[in-house]
Amino acid sequence: MSTTLLNSRDLDFLLYELLDTETLLKRPRYQDHSREVFNATLDTAHTISQRYFANHNAKGDANEPHFDGKAVQMIPETKAAWDALAEAGFLAAHYDADEDGLQLPEIILRAAMAYFNAGNIATSAYPFLSIGAANLIHSFGSDEQKATYLPAMREGRFAGTMALTEPNQGSALADITTTASPQPDGSYHLRGQKMYISGGDQNITENIIHLVLAKIDGAPVGTKGISLFICPKVLVNTDGSLGERNDVALAGLLHKMGYRNTTSTVLSFGENGGAKGYLIGEAHKGLNYMFQMMNEARIGVGLGAAVLGYQGYNYSLNYARERPQGRLPSNKDPKSAQINIIQHADVRRMLLAQKSYVEGALALCLYATSLYEDSRTADTEHQRQQAFLVLDLITPIVKSWPSKYGLKANEIAIQVLGGAGYIREYPVEQYYRDNRLNPIHEGTEAIHGIDILGRKVLLHNGAGLTLFNETVATSLVEAEKHPELSTLITPVSDGLQTLNKVTTTLISNMAENTDLSLANATVYLDLFGRVLVSWLWLKQALTAARGLAQKNIHESDENFYQGKIQAARYYIQWELPEIGPQADLLCRFDDVPFTMKNEWF
Repeated sequence: MSTTLLNSRDLDFLLYELLDTETLLKRPRYQDHSREVFNATLDTAHTISQRYFANHNAKGDANEPHFDGKAVQMIPETKAAWDALAEAGFLAAHYDADEDGLQLPEIILRAAMAYFNAGNIATSAYPFLSIGAANLIHSFGSDEQKATYLPAMREGRFAGTMALTEPNQGSALADITTTASPQPDGSYHLRGQKMYISGGDQNITENIIHLVLAKIDGAPVGTKGISLFICPKVLVNTDGSLGERNDVALAGLLHKMGYRNTTSTVLSFGENGGAKGYLIGEAHKGLNYMFQMMNEARIGVGLGAAVLGYQGYNYSLNYARERPQGRLPSNKDPKSAQINIIQHADVRRMLLAQKSYVEGALALCLYATSLYEDSRTADTEHQRQQAFLVLDLITPIVKSWPSKYGLKANEIAIQVLGGAGYIREYPVEQYYRDNRLNPIHEGTEAIHGIDILGRKVLLHNGAGLTLFNETVATSLVEAEKHPELSTLITPVSDGLQTLNKVTTTLISNMAENTDLSLANATVYLDLFGRVLVSWLWLKQALTAARGLAQKNIHESDENFYQGKIQAARYYIQWELPEIGPQADLLCRFDDVPFTMKNEWF
């Protein structure tokens, strides 16, 4: 069974019908482009992914990188994929033309990245991280730093990483111990160790530019004392040529459950006197700078999780259509022909659940990317600020919801295949293993739960949540014009009111009892996610209803739109009601896990 990369009809629907990406062509930055240019870009990404990424997804999983004592060795297909992506311009696709970029919208770049993720999530991690690192240097680096590193990063000669985590400090960045000592030439000597650094060493590029969080000698304690440094694997001379090897050493490769073709490294900085690093921006403001890359990565992680779930759905759907087994319960004739398993009601239930998760997750990630685009290029400052407020509010959900439910979709895909789903001869078990990382990296669910409840809903006096309420209310009014969507309106409206009630209840108790109020924040995160995704499914159903109202609609389009409406019905009528028990638990401040004692385990 061949590998299907996403569903191009669904991607077109999300980009051009749901999100109306074509209207970006009216903005000055994109007036020289066209929908044909956007589509050609996506077609190129699809072709490169099929030819250079999907061709070694299983091979990279079975033959993970290894260190031979001198260098990290990887299967050659990894470099071929990197080179193909770089030569096509995707590392610089979103940069302005005068910076050697393609000046494409962010949402087109991310849709292209979705294709690369679909082909091979592990290999696509290298460009994903490098784009984020280059974006950060572009935003906060000095003119000299930009000139030194960005051309080579855009061309694909240099890759990039983010070096945050330490062996004894996971997400608790306030307690990092990596130090930076000022040097007479204005540089710093970095000393310390970083762990779980994806892409921290490899043999596909000439150089690797590490973005390292460290504390300058004598810095304030906590997050206010964190600075950010550029620390190249190989030093770069003033003329752009490579110099001597920096004091950055690979201390070990970590062996992961999934994402095996992405190196996960332990890096030692300064074992032989000090790794030369260069301060980005101002001292002690490093975490603020790094949040740009972290938030970009969170949306990217959500997108990767959505796509992995989507790939499992695609495969299990095709399998169910082709696999004969059993008969309907009403058929008592053992001599009759077996039916394909998609004709069994419970298999269709499992496929519909997957469809609602993965298409909802992809819609969520692309919607978030459209907000990011609007926050940068919308016509007015007011529009840009509003887009940023909503994006800032929902980013924890964009990372965590696809990571949870994309993985759940992969679990269901294995179930659809039965015993075949559990063996490596079929790809769904690898999709599951690859996706299992996504609920962990770039912040666990608990971290994002605390972030959204303890911080995001309170920012700017709740302006983001107010805007979200107004946006959902607009969709509810529009849905009233379509009788076929009548059963979806009240559940979404009630779900929004439940979210608001729970939010108000928890926040009112926050000041007096912060720990208890945030103890069940992960449940709140899931509740908010269900409401957000239900609204997005209502939006998709609305868009599909408009599509069905067109004259002379093709049968394939009619089936597509009907499938969207049915998936919306499933999610809103089967999944959204789960917020009832969640809201009850949250509003009565259930303290069972909170009051459990260490000694009782």
